[in-house]
Amino acid sequence: MAATTARQTAAQRRRHIAVIPCRWGASRFPGKPLALLGDKPLLWHVHQRCLEAKRLDGAIVATDDERIEVACRELDIDCIRTGEHLTGTDRVAEVAERLPADGYINVQGDEPFISPTAIDDVSEALEFTPPGTFAVNAYTELVDVGAVLDHNVVKVVVTARSEALMFSRQPIPYPRGDRPKYLRQLGLYGFTGEALQHFRRLQQGPLERAEGVEMLRFVEHGHVVRMVPVLDDGVAVDTPEDLARAERLLNQH
Repeated sequence: MAATTARQTAAQRRRHIAVIPCRWGASRFPGKPLALLGDKPLLWHVHQRCLEAKRLDGAIVATDDERIEVACRELDIDCIRTGEHLTGTDRVAEVAERLPADGYINVQGDEPFISPTAIDDVSEALEFTPPGTFAVNAYTELVDVGAVLDHNVVKVVVTARSEALMFSRQPIPYPRGDRPKYLRQLGLYGFTGEALQHFRRLQQGPLERAEGVEMLRFVEHGHVVRMVPVLDDGVAVDTPEDLARAERLLNQH
């Protein structure tokens, strides 16, 4: 008899998959996913890091752009064509509707050196997260003063319960008293399919629109985003200058 439960057999349903949302029209760096790092596009490097993670059952690029889709085909990377979306997480939510899995790890397509261990840490946190948690999000400590001041680097304030209190491109908290620890939000999130569909139904709030940080959508609506500390010293590529820095790092490996 055919299974009638939502949780289908392993052959039909995957456990955790990485989804790499990629769009062409990044304001600071158009065409960024296909920008060459070494002799391969940026998205190839991110996909490789996902393949090196041990807890995932596959990795797929999600894009609304034909050029990116064609490149994935040439590189033998799984790709799914989506509609246009406000954010990468909205794009991942469309993938979740079409590709059954227990969890989705959103790995941003501009983190070519993202640690596979960090990806596994987020997958594990998603599997064992308390009920009522809508997302898990990786973070790491910032030690570089330049990065603290860089508006391309998103900072997060975390509560004693390891929940996100606020995300900002500004250096938060302000050091009025003690010198605080600054924490960097990584573009590495974990969601259940149900949480992703809820995310799509929520309206963007004023904080998300002002900061351009999509996890603020959950925070503004009072939902828990569990923060997971990871070890990661990679380079997020937001600008052509970042790409040059990543190229130097690649040559050191």
